[in-house]
Amino acid sequence: MAESVYKVIELVGTSTQSWEKAAAAAVQRAAKTLRDLRVAEIGELDLLIENGKIKAYRAKVKVSFKYEAAK
Repeated sequence: MAESVYKVIELVGTSTQSWEKAAAAAVQRAAKTLRDLRVAEIGELDLLIENGKIKAYRAKVKVSFKYEAAK
């Protein structure tokens, strides 16, 4: 295997339905602008609460992708 370098960014995905959908939203959005996504790691899960009710699920996701230096 050739040597590679990967960049890691942190995103926060949100969903009104679940943490799983919040994490998926972050990855799906990243996939629109980043190439060669490799790994996603869930860092934190939290809730947005308003008037005693859950308004949104939030997932903090670290996404890695292959880093390509400018030529």
